[in-house]
Amino acid sequence: MPWTTRFTGKSHTFADLRELMAKATPHRSGDVLAGLAAESAEERVAAQAILADLPLAHFLEDLLIPYEEDEVTRLIIDRHDADAFASVSSLSVGEFRDWLLDYETDSAMLAALAPGITPEMAAAVSKLMANQDLILVASKCKVVTKFRNTIGLPGRLSVRLQPNHPTDDLKGIAASMLDGLLFGCGDAVIGINPATDQVSTTTAMLQLMDELISRYEIPTQSCVLAHVTTQLQAIAKGAPVDLVFQSIAGTQAANESFGIDLAMLREAREAALSLKRGTVGDNVMYFETGQGSALSANAHHGIDQQTLEARAYAVAREFKPLLVNTVVGFIGPEYLYDGKQIIRAGLEDHFCGKLLGLPMGCDACYTNHAEADQDDMDNLLTLLGVAGCNYIMGVPGADDIMLGYQSSSFHDAQYLRQALSKKPAPEFERWLETHGINDEHGRLCENPAVLLDAVRNLGLSNA
Repeated sequence: MPWTTRFTGKSHTFADLRELMAKATPHRSGDVLAGLAAESAEERVAAQAILADLPLAHFLEDLLIPYEEDEVTRLIIDRHDADAFASVSSLSVGEFRDWLLDYETDSAMLAALAPGITPEMAAAVSKLMANQDLILVASKCKVVTKFRNTIGLPGRLSVRLQPNHPTDDLKGIAASMLDGLLFGCGDAVIGINPATDQVSTTTAMLQLMDELISRYEIPTQSCVLAHVTTQLQAIAKGAPVDLVFQSIAGTQAANESFGIDLAMLREAREAALSLKRGTVGDNVMYFETGQGSALSANAHHGIDQQTLEARAYAVAREFKPLLVNTVVGFIGPEYLYDGKQIIRAGLEDHFCGKLLGLPMGCDACYTNHAEADQDDMDNLLTLLGVAGCNYIMGVPGADDIMLGYQSSSFHDAQYLRQALSKKPAPEFERWLETHGINDEHGRLCENPAVLLDAVRNLGLSNA
């Protein structure tokens, strides 16, 4: 159905819900590239005004992608919890924003609501929110997951230790792992992006991490971020797989461009669960997302990139993941042009994911050809910490020399924990203290003996 409104004496018409959502979205280069963005601030505000009056229930009837054409749409509708939705079912999008910001709306209420919110509802309300609104509401959303430790507890901030190497050299990877551990990083996961997607390489990396984790009894989990089919083959060959990883998107066509579908993800989760490697929980999946992925695959159906990103969270939610990570500035300036757009997108993604009940982390990152720098990432990192982000990235020197992008460093994790009085996951915190890496106040200790012992035991004396 079309909507028309007059704003500052000018008439604005939006042909359907897809156009209304796109025009209401804060400005970003990806929507301009797709020809979906509002042509002026005035048109954007007009779209936001109409969106604010739209009933939340409208999104259950007016589907952005037809039910028959898209398995992600079917997942969203089939899994919708009407009982959970009942408490807000009479509200408009604007009223829902007010409800989320209300003093009385607390963590328990938001957790109970999560199964009743669709990605489109979350995306719609985010378009009406200032950055501070996104931060405040997300900070009230608590999502806790477990495998070998407990992630997402109040007052905690975890870190993915990301020891990538451009040639998949095991000694180089091991040196980065040990460096990160001595900075108190790695409680979210020790996760390696392989330069080559081969079963033999994946298995060798998994064995290296398993040896380190087992030898030093580190309460964390490992993951090699190879394609899910490669990981399934590794499992079949007996590799020590903790978490199964996959990049996901918000449309069936975009996921097909990744070489996956929902059935494949279900198979992968069952395979990981069958290994029974978790000690305190069984959240075995790790997903990564990012605004612009569907557009880059020409699989966006005329929908704005932020709404499609929220739809990816419906896919993640289905599989009860330990970790979900929006790699916010990774695809490039074609989709998020500068630091301002990257910061806004990171806060939107974190908010929408948390509102939908997901354990959200964020890779505060940018590519070298974007109009952004490390000051922008410091700002985003700090805002995410205030918003209660479950985990961030720890990359040697904040410069991923394999993937070729800029992220956050081991030292950045120390900064954020100190500035916001955050601690690692409780099991990992105790391990750091036991091994003399942290003192009882969470401060780093000077203890090179731990590093030298690990180097010696892992055969890295020539590294």
